[in-house]
Amino acid sequence: MKKKWLIGLGAGLLAASRAFALSVPAPALDANAWLLLDAKSDEIIAAHNADARIQPASLTKIMTAYLVFQAIRSHRLSLDQTVTVSTQAWKVAPDSSKMFLKPGDRVTVEQLLDGLLVDSGNDAAVALAQATAGSVGAFVVAMNQMAGRMGLTSTHFASPHGLPDPQTYSSARDLSQLARRLIRDFPQLYTRFDTTKQYTYDKITQRNRNGLLWLDDSVDGLKTGHTTEAGYCLIASARRPGADLERRLISVVLGAPSSKARVQESETLLNWGFGNFDTVKLYSKQQVVASPRVWKGAQDQVPVGFTHNVYLTVARGENRIGAPKVTTPGPVIAPVAADSPVASLTERIGDRTVTLPLVALRPVAPAGVFGRAWDSVALWVSSLKG
Repeated sequence: MKKKWLIGLGAGLLAASRAFALSVPAPALDANAWLLLDAKSDEIIAAHNADARIQPASLTKIMTAYLVFQAIRSHRLSLDQTVTVSTQAWKVAPDSSKMFLKPGDRVTVEQLLDGLLVDSGNDAAVALAQATAGSVGAFVVAMNQMAGRMGLTSTHFASPHGLPDPQTYSSARDLSQLARRLIRDFPQLYTRFDTTKQYTYDKITQRNRNGLLWLDDSVDGLKTGHTTEAGYCLIASARRPGADLERRLISVVLGAPSSKARVQESETLLNWGFGNFDTVKLYSKQQVVASPRVWKGAQDQVPVGFTHNVYLTVARGENRIGAPKVTTPGPVIAPVAADSPVASLTERIGDRTVTLPLVALRPVAPAGVFGRAWDSVALWVSSLKG
């Protein structure tokens, strides 16, 4: 299958997730909103109420983990660093999920991350926020700044834990992108904490609320959430072998009626996606797709392609129709900078038409004075004929 597809789609797919017309009917799920994302191609396979505003509850902790992981990578925090638990962390919502920290406890960042991602501890979220940014308020500002940089336009945070607040909201689409970024940007830390099934602190053992970790060996995360307002929520990530490469799908199920239902509906969605679709690598980073003519340049052609590996999600049995078409918006005139947009590629895939940008893979310097003059005349003659 791989050889049949290596014909000309591009990294524009990585710019923004999008859904395509389904040739296979999506399952009916008992949830207020849901979405299935192919993590490699960044394509939404199917969704329901993807942009509806919802309360994310403890799914908020994915952003909390992202900022803590970022601080660890930049050496502002370390896993073995000791944090003294504040009264503010201890006092957070007494009837909510907790790690059961006490004021004055000295715990490591690693212990707190287990408490955050395994126990879903709201006290751990506050302690980590204070350790990372100095205060909860400063951490929340950083959360919203990161949401903006990620392009999460339907998301706002009021706390590091996600307890009910009108200023904490998100959408299935935004949460899928946040989950994808956590896995992509911090794969080792993600694997260390999100796959853990249970955790013991101060002789209290708590199980990870993500029931899929016990039911499906391909699932390696991600996070549950529940409040009366939000209902039962689960973002799950699973890896399974595909026709040509290992695939990763991320399911988002929001507002299910019970903890059992959120697990069942997530598994249904993942099985449907893996069973009916494939992820195909189309192009490698820096692979030359075409070489358009360059005018007034030191070289007559410029190789064009993509700056990232390019993947596409395809329904089983979906085929390309006709040959791909590469076009330029007008004459390509030197100088041409590397990575600058030069052309676009359009291809028909089943019921879809996919158009992707192509960039210059190498720069092209201007020609000498006589070369530029010659091409100026040639362009003028060409325009008269056109």
